[in-house]
Amino acid sequence: MTAAEYLAGPCTASSLPWWKTESIVVPEQLSVVRDDLFSPERFSGRDDPYFRAIHCLDRIADPGLPAGFRPDTASVDEYADHIRGCYRDTGMTVEELRSYMNHPVYVPKLWIAVREPENGTIAASGIAEYDRRIGEGILEWIQVSPTYRRKGLGRFVVCELLRRLKSGGASFATVSGRMQNPDRPLRLYLSCGFADPVIWHVITK
Repeated sequence: MTAAEYLAGPCTASSLPWWKTESIVVPEQLSVVRDDLFSPERFSGRDDPYFRAIHCLDRIADPGLPAGFRPDTASVDEYADHIRGCYRDTGMTVEELRSYMNHPVYVPKLWIAVREPENGTIAASGIAEYDRRIGEGILEWIQVSPTYRRKGLGRFVVCELLRRLKSGGASFATVSGRMQNPDRPLRLYLSCGFADPVIWHVITK
């Protein structure tokens, strides 16, 4: 696949952003199949479906934050602790997250935290990346602490990252997530202007 072919329809062309697509080698025990090409009869194994959606960065909402909450930066340790605290099945380590800083798409200002008013702990956080070669922004980690959900913090983080991507020169952004996530993240992304979700099946043989 070429970059031009990918850009013709990023979410349909690949289950991954371009910078990963051009170099990844899919392990032999995995099959990655787009939904329109998938059938349980043809592909046996444990199926873990993911969505991918795209935002053209033309209309970005400005939801704001509840009184007292503030956007901020954080240490790698804080980000890793917050990610682990928000997911039941994610054991993100500090070393693993620090490796993101070696990615060719790493941009420091695309790591943001939202701190709560009383003691400044992180209530929400987000990490995005930017592939300057093709203008693709990638939302990688978006999470809100269980105590602070349903306050609009996730929507703020997503829209703030989209604004920063656009101001940095991105022409579109993509995001992906597990369809079986009980928090139903696709609803959040659609409410922030992402569109045209494509389902990809990751099948472990």
